[in-house]
Amino acid sequence: MAIIFSLSPKTNEQGQSEILIRYKSGEFAARAKSGVFVLSQWYSFVIGGKIESPYKGKKLITDEMKEIKTYHERQRTELSTIHYLIDEILKNPLLDRTKSDWLNDCIDKFYNRGRYAPVEVTPESKQTFFDTLDEYLEKRKLSDVREKNFMVLKRALQRYELIVTKREKRVFRLELDTVTSETIKDFECFLRDEHTLYEKYKTVYDKFPAIINSKRKASKPQPRGMNTINALFNKLRAFYNWCNDKGKTDNRPFRNYEGTPDLYTETPYYITIDERNTIYNADLSDRPQLAVQRDIFVFQCHIGCRVGDLIKMTKHNIINGAIEYIPRKTKDGHPVTVRVPLNATAKEILKRYKSDDNRLLPFISEQKYNVAIKDVFRLAGITRIVTVINSTTRNEEKRPINEIASSHLARRTFCGNLYKKVKDPNLVGALSGHTDGSKAFARYRDIDDEMKTELVRMLE
Repeated sequence: MAIIFSLSPKTNEQGQSEILIRYKSGEFAARAKSGVFVLSQWYSFVIGGKIESPYKGKKLITDEMKEIKTYHERQRTELSTIHYLIDEILKNPLLDRTKSDWLNDCIDKFYNRGRYAPVEVTPESKQTFFDTLDEYLEKRKLSDVREKNFMVLKRALQRYELIVTKREKRVFRLELDTVTSETIKDFECFLRDEHTLYEKYKTVYDKFPAIINSKRKASKPQPRGMNTINALFNKLRAFYNWCNDKGKTDNRPFRNYEGTPDLYTETPYYITIDERNTIYNADLSDRPQLAVQRDIFVFQCHIGCRVGDLIKMTKHNIINGAIEYIPRKTKDGHPVTVRVPLNATAKEILKRYKSDDNRLLPFISEQKYNVAIKDVFRLAGITRIVTVINSTTRNEEKRPINEIASSHLARRTFCGNLYKKVKDPNLVGALSGHTDGSKAFARYRDIDDEMKTELVRMLE
């Protein structure tokens, strides 16, 4: 038995072709038009391919490109739902496969749901849950990063629908008005345990993969910590707040939901100024490319920004001897301009990498940068043991700092060492871009042995 997709050679006025569906099983065969139209270069993506888009490796810099991407993501969802509906109909032992028009009837049932009983999905006259979510993403005009994060949430919700349907042997649909705090709790359990469901529900992950990346063959989800789940719930809560504001629904499912708080309890680990200098002075002459990333890490230690802001910086961010930027985390809310004067070491690094283009430094991808940082720590001999809490298991662990070093450690190093010097969160926050009362910044206020000694001396 096989359901086969193909692309019609005909195109409409918009240059789009319709995806055709063919069913083949022994002597039985059927054909139908899907009603899903795509640009030919997006075809493999819409039928479930692993590529993100034909713009892979390029920035979606125009509204037109973003609209094309959003349109084809919707078409992918549409085709996946049709595929699922066909699978469910094929399970019906009363289906007469000798009639060649049964597949056309299936497509008709999808597009004209109100004419069939019992109704298994929301009537066309009312937006579905995912229609509304698509409208939210379109009207909110989110950054590329936040939009990708929302798409992770969307695919997780789509998998949740299908798995509940299969598990409980009933058609389950998320609807704006019927999601309750119990639904949220059940979805939380699903997110926490999803990595254990892959083998049992592989067809679901074929339709809505947990990972969309051409370099990763498997779509198996990885274990999630509570911080990751809470980040997804913050997006779902923002979506419901928007729906409430726009009059889409009066339902407030998070009102009676009590989740597990984020795990920000351990004292932040960071490197000392001496360790930072050891890294900067380490001989990496036999690894010149690694030396470049070492310098970028040390530069980040001196300005304290997030890696997402660092990579986007250009020479235009240097104004009167200081780095000026607006942290991306504040752009959508209350934008704040952060200005960090450049010290001698930071200026030395910038001078070392002068170039004809507009880049501030020779950046690579965030992932490769994090791998390079771990190698730099190991080669520089910065391998001391630190105590951390595993974000997934919430158990204490002892780890060599080089194994868990990343770009964010540069930000921690900036904040931690500054706070040791001035012990004033407002001064440090003005340079790091943390907002007043930031829970994240509170973790940088490390009271180390030196500060404890100073306190005890006050009792003498």
